[in-house]
Amino acid sequence: QVRLVESGGGLVQAGGSLRLSCAASGRTFSSVAVGWFRQFPGKEREFVAAFRRSGGSIYYADSVKGRFTISRDNAKNMVYLQMNSLKPEDTAVYYCAVTDSVITPATMRLIGKYDYWGQGTQVTVSS
Repeated sequence: QVRLVESGGGLVQAGGSLRLSCAASGRTFSSVAVGWFRQFPGKEREFVAAFRRSGGSIYYADSVKGRFTISRDNAKNMVYLQMNSLKPEDTAVYYCAVTDSVITPATMRLIGKYDYWGQGTQVTVSS
């Protein structure tokens, strides 16, 4: 049984920062590909960032590149999403997800590629 739990969301002013965390049980992050997604009200989830297994390549959506950083701590089995220079349009529910499959630049954005999802954490950026 794989369980992912996100935390760290909240309310922040535009220009501020938040760090989201994702804790896993039933999988070690070093052995899976990990992605962060977000979902705006009434919209489908969209890709934010991901990295391949074993510390491989890291990918970012263009909308967050240069502002967000995905990282992991293998010793703690945690994955993080550091979000800087936040904008009101970053307001969404953020999810972490993992897959045992190999992800590529062509597949990293595909929701169906990921096997397990957390429950999400709300991020609200005020203007």
